[in-house]
Amino acid sequence: MSIKTATARLSVVSNSLLIALKLVTGIATGSVSILSEAIHSLFDLIAAVIAFFSVRLAEQPPDADHPYGHGKVEGISGFIEAILIFGAAGLILYEAVHKIIEGTEVLFPVAGIAVMATSAVVNIFVSRRLYRVARETGSLALEADALHLKTDVYTSAGVAAGLFLLWLTDIHLFDPLLAIAVALLILYESWQMTKKSLAPLIDRRLSDNELSAIRTAIAKHTTDYVGFHEMRTRSSGNTQYIDLHLEMPRHLTVEESHRICDAIEKEVASSLPRAEVTIHVEPCDPAACVTCTHRTISCGVPAGYADDHEE
Repeated sequence: MSIKTATARLSVVSNSLLIALKLVTGIATGSVSILSEAIHSLFDLIAAVIAFFSVRLAEQPPDADHPYGHGKVEGISGFIEAILIFGAAGLILYEAVHKIIEGTEVLFPVAGIAVMATSAVVNIFVSRRLYRVARETGSLALEADALHLKTDVYTSAGVAAGLFLLWLTDIHLFDPLLAIAVALLILYESWQMTKKSLAPLIDRRLSDNELSAIRTAIAKHTTDYVGFHEMRTRSSGNTQYIDLHLEMPRHLTVEESHRICDAIEKEVASSLPRAEVTIHVEPCDPAACVTCTHRTISCGVPAGYADDHEE
């Protein structure tokens, strides 16, 4: 079992246990904020299950029908998770407004405080684990799952603080108001995940930091080529795809050009280990020889070449 799959399974197990704990406590106390957290965790569990299966599928190697691999499955799973979270927020808002209108009373708030605090601590450790593995493997599905649990930490802590105020003041309106705050946080989380998961599905370019790393890597070999243009980037799962046109001194052999391209690809890989680079080589324009700094470095074109070969 890969580290990605094992980490996704950890999220499934922890979410299952926390849901059971929150449901029992929410029903026993009558707290809508605890029940809203149980609903939130239930949708997180569904998201964790989706992430578990999506990372397994995304890890499958390219095949005849999918020559670029199965990485975009993680983007699809992230979008599905975002839609599920929208639904969770809607359910919580409905129940909270109903409690405000009808009135509510929370029993045994101390038990609710203990459960919410426990949930926050557990999710701190699990979300950190998910984030670490997501960064190491470039997994969008695990990152989405980690974001869910990170939000759970804040909402659980907020509900615990609200129940503490309720316990001190005996003002039970705190409970549905806390549930509404949880729902608003969930809506924000869902919107952020929707944008992030759709980016690779519509072949959005890589981030500014990644583009800067690519240009820096190419620039380290500036004495070997004349220029580059038409660079395009996209991502699929944890793989970045980069293609560009490289203008080379026209008197270089195919073997020499290939060696330079290999060196540039390795340089890019040192910054983006999961990148796949495709380089299209073009000969330089002989009319530019007069001003070209590579004329005496790489191509060996004699002085006056451009004057004798104007096009």
